[in-house]
Amino acid sequence: MSELIDIFRALADPTRLRVVALLREMELAIGELAVVLDQSQPRVSRHVRILVEAGIVERRREGSWVFLRIAKDGPIADIIGQAESWPFSTREALVIAHDARRLAAVRDERAAVAARYFAEHAAEWDAIRSRHVAESEVEAAMLAMMHNRRLGHLLDIGTGTGRMAEIFAPTARRITALDRSPEMLRIARAKLAGQAVPVDLVQGDFLNLPVGDASVDSIVIHQALHFAHEPDRVIAEASRVLRGGGHLLIVDFAPHDDEALRDQAAHARLGFSDAQIRGWFASAGLLLENTQTLEGGELVVKLWLGRRRSDEDQPPVAHDGDGQSKRLAA
Repeated sequence: MSELIDIFRALADPTRLRVVALLREMELAIGELAVVLDQSQPRVSRHVRILVEAGIVERRREGSWVFLRIAKDGPIADIIGQAESWPFSTREALVIAHDARRLAAVRDERAAVAARYFAEHAAEWDAIRSRHVAESEVEAAMLAMMHNRRLGHLLDIGTGTGRMAEIFAPTARRITALDRSPEMLRIARAKLAGQAVPVDLVQGDFLNLPVGDASVDSIVIHQALHFAHEPDRVIAEASRVLRGGGHLLIVDFAPHDDEALRDQAAHARLGFSDAQIRGWFASAGLLLENTQTLEGGELVVKLWLGRRRSDEDQPPVAHDGDGQSKRLAA
């Protein structure tokens, strides 16, 4: 019973109630909370520490930043999920509404920062995009290839600006958007703030995914595999976290000889062949289900769709003359 007492004791403070109301809307850093609440960071930190110790709020590190969010699991999530029906007084409701308006300003600032960063680096992406088919055509092909497949919990590896998470959000149950760059994640956070499905933005490396074994239903790797010096390991790591029967969609370039991309855009690999992808899929326990080629530019875009082997994919079992069973080669 002490845990429940700790929860209500932690909530029994006007500032901490305001913090909870704000974090129900979006993840925030301590500095952002301090701006909205118009309080000093040390004071806000003390309130946050109490909420964290009670299990109401959890911290998530992203590079040098630490973001705060409401705990997602257990009784806490159920209690906080009913916050809209809490009997706030008229004065309390006015304060929360005022905080919501200030929170909108934080959202706007995030979007502005993201826009400035993207504007400074846009030439790098635009120079590459201009050399292959329109991105709208690539996205349409991706959506068509994943049509009628169960997205469930989707992992977007190398989310960048969050565009893949954005286009798949209408058919996913939950999205984890992962990128190594904190700057890119800030762009994605601004872009994905209004999505109806839960979106977790996570900093991480595609060679060591911060995701449990067999815990996601589908994965997208869009124009990120060419940054890997060991793409076979990236595919193996993706397979590790994919549930049986789940799908992995990779979108990247066909083999090309533009060495300039190594220096200009940090490409470690100059495209991939169907044979390479098929071999890496097979080694990782994935079946290559479909491929598509999008020509029309100097760089050719390829789509590869694989499915994680499940029990149904095991070769049939035969019995020898001694009654011993053995697995037939697939």
